[in-house]
Amino acid sequence: MKPKDQITSRPTLLPEALLLLCFALPAVGADLKPVLDASPALLKLLSIAEVKPSEVSESLNLSARVELDQHKVARIGASVTGRITEINAMLGQNVKKGERLALLNSTELSQAQSDYLKATSQVNLRRITVKRAERLLESGVIAEAELQERQGVLTEAEVDLRAASDRLRVMGMSEADLKRLDTQRSIHSFSPVTASIDGVVIERNVAIGQVVQPADSLYTVADLSRLWLVAEIPEQQAHWARQGDKVLAEVPALPGQEVSGKLIYVADLVDADTRTVTVRMELANPQRLFKPQMLATLKISKPGSQTLVVPSQAVVRDNDKDYVFVQTGPARFELRPVRLGSEEAQKRPLLEGLKAGEQIVVNGAFHLNNERLRGTLE
Repeated sequence: MKPKDQITSRPTLLPEALLLLCFALPAVGADLKPVLDASPALLKLLSIAEVKPSEVSESLNLSARVELDQHKVARIGASVTGRITEINAMLGQNVKKGERLALLNSTELSQAQSDYLKATSQVNLRRITVKRAERLLESGVIAEAELQERQGVLTEAEVDLRAASDRLRVMGMSEADLKRLDTQRSIHSFSPVTASIDGVVIERNVAIGQVVQPADSLYTVADLSRLWLVAEIPEQQAHWARQGDKVLAEVPALPGQEVSGKLIYVADLVDADTRTVTVRMELANPQRLFKPQMLATLKISKPGSQTLVVPSQAVVRDNDKDYVFVQTGPARFELRPVRLGSEEAQKRPLLEGLKAGEQIVVNGAFHLNNERLRGTLE
């Protein structure tokens, strides 16, 4: 018998240690059941397909808005100071280039026409004087110096006439108007405000009796047959956009009106306030269904590349991870973890976990996963 001081005993687990041991052991059924045998009834609910390459294109969705094509917008004002006496165009009216939109009465125009007529009379008078001086010079009545003096006066009168005619052209008078003024020799103080392009009147800022200045914008006329779709790309994603890239657009206010086109403009500068880059798509609008300031979605697509893909409906989510069922036998399936890319057109690019040619469940994965969960709980 061992001496009393040599007797050893087994260590006794304290309650705290027992508690830690229990927490360290995995719970029953916590692990995924990797392999599952499907019953004949369940097999009828499944569709199997081969993992194979498919063309996958990347895309970027952006909030956009419909805007006027600024190359086809005209802001029209009076060419001379005056008072509006007649309005000929209303909002929404289609107008042609040269069509009268309003009429104004201008004392400034009257004064300019009066100056023109006076300058014309002076030129005619000086020309007569020069011709008379030429005849007198031939007769030896006057010296050549006097003829040159009269020719100088004629030149000054012609300069004044050109200045007066240029002033009338700036005030909106055409060559036909100047010829009429020369012929009739009567002052016409009314000046029309005319459309400079074909289009639709989208803004009117004028009323009868209003005194207007050349700097005032009285009408805005726009060609609405073509518009712009404008979007802003965040600075970090600016590499996505290149002029000529293919884009698709949807306008929520017009369901089913998806249109395709190309980027016609990509800004060369980043907006310092919003840190974005502006892009534009041209939008055909022959029926004028699209309205400026409508909200839209712009989708920029990149050329596709061949890569292995998995249909979105084949993916099973468990604990924030992606899985697919791989067929390993006639009725046997393995739940395999995979790493997938972002969804595009109901497909997800395969990054890791499968090989080309493997058979996976593409329809019915939901039923198969339910059977797996039921088996886990039993």
